[in-house]
Amino acid sequence: MTVSTTSASSTPADIDVAPRHVSFDVSGELRQLWHGNNLFRTAFFNALSLQFPDGEQQFIDSVRLYRDRIDDPKLQREVRGFIGQEALHGREHRAYNEGLKVRGYDIDRLDTRFRRHMAWVKKLSPSRQLAGTCGAEHYTAVLANAILAHPQWMAGASPTMRALWRWHAIEETEHKAVAFDVYRHCVGNERLRKVVFLFVTYNFFKYTFLNTCSMLRSEGKLWSLRTWLDGLNFLWGRPGVIRRCLPDFLAYFRTGFQPWQQDNRALLRENLQELEASYAAATPETSRTA
Repeated sequence: MTVSTTSASSTPADIDVAPRHVSFDVSGELRQLWHGNNLFRTAFFNALSLQFPDGEQQFIDSVRLYRDRIDDPKLQREVRGFIGQEALHGREHRAYNEGLKVRGYDIDRLDTRFRRHMAWVKKLSPSRQLAGTCGAEHYTAVLANAILAHPQWMAGASPTMRALWRWHAIEETEHKAVAFDVYRHCVGNERLRKVVFLFVTYNFFKYTFLNTCSMLRSEGKLWSLRTWLDGLNFLWGRPGVIRRCLPDFLAYFRTGFQPWQQDNRALLRENLQELEASYAAATPETSRTA
């Protein structure tokens, strides 16, 4: 089923979906608890990073399955930008994850566990793969908006890590509707979109939890009540990262949902103005690329 619309793209005209060729040397930060010397917060964000390289490659692959069926020039350009942005995210987070080994984390084992899941995903039909990408992109878009809207959530993080996560959040926001528009244009099955989102939700939280537990175990704090109480407060109390994001997560179940219904362009512009300055302050001249 193909959805007929005036334009296949819903991304606002003033949003440019294009990769920024930047590079972050985080090897020094990953030797320490880079998020304010807080074990749980550091482990939580590291756990998210572990899913990105293979997950974002799957996003690229699922969109490419439909690339030849897109006849809208604007959406074609945005798909190219989406692929470029996700490829660079994968590169930076592969380096990030490799750097986590310095603290004794068995990253190869964690990667193997997640890659088994990704291998299963690749066996699904193209429509289900693309629906999965839309669901996962919704999670990254909501978390990206929250990171940009609540800079205090990254308070205490090292300048380089703050810059990396801000850059990633900005680009996730810019392309948040691209895979969704491809799905809507080429598949358009609302029931499938919602059902697959349930599976995405389960696996997103499952692997974030398992990865967090693995790193806490390596730190000798898996059974530390104080560490878990601190984590529960961070996620559900104050600041309540998951609690504050929950309404936006659940918005995906609305019939007729579209990512740019949350119009956060003003927030995006504000953070774009700060990105270049923060990147310049956080990154040595020799490690930048134009």
